[in-house]
Amino acid sequence: MAAEDQSVSGVPGRYATALFELAREEKAVDAVKADLDKFEGLLNESADLKRLVRSPVFSADVQQKALVAVLAKAGIGGITAKFLNVLTANRRLFVVSDVIRGFRGLVAKFKGEATADVTVAETLSDKNLDSLKTALKSVTGKDVVLNVKVDPSIIGGLVVKLGSRMVDSSLRTKLNSIKHAMKEAG
Repeated sequence: MAAEDQSVSGVPGRYATALFELAREEKAVDAVKADLDKFEGLLNESADLKRLVRSPVFSADVQQKALVAVLAKAGIGGITAKFLNVLTANRRLFVVSDVIRGFRGLVAKFKGEATADVTVAETLSDKNLDSLKTALKSVTGKDVVLNVKVDPSIIGGLVVKLGSRMVDSSLRTKLNSIKHAMKEAG
């Protein structure tokens, strides 16, 4: 299914591809993915780290020193640390989120996995996550990696985006369609 290709083009795509090729040669794809996931988690948790990564105000030297400290504290080393340092030295650290997304897409393609973005109103139990993975696997014929985001504004239900296909069974959408139908009827 060509629509499921989650490649990233441009600068982030080139960096993601280079990192993936290196990780594959070194037989470290899973380790690099785990380190990138950990780094992305740190980015999501820390406004200061996000500012350091995105702001052009910081010099490459300042970014490099701060990054070295963050990576050491997080236990991120090897290929991933070297790669993040190269991004920083090349003044491209601001594209790291796109690079991570591109890398994940390449890993999924390599492993024959599909990735689904799932938005739910509240955290799902492991049993519900497994049921959802099983249902999506039966549709795609592939193992499905879930990127779950909690958004209480959808009230209930869930929104699943798999490649270019989207299924929206959220209560918010249903209520909006009822409201729209009532306006047209009135």
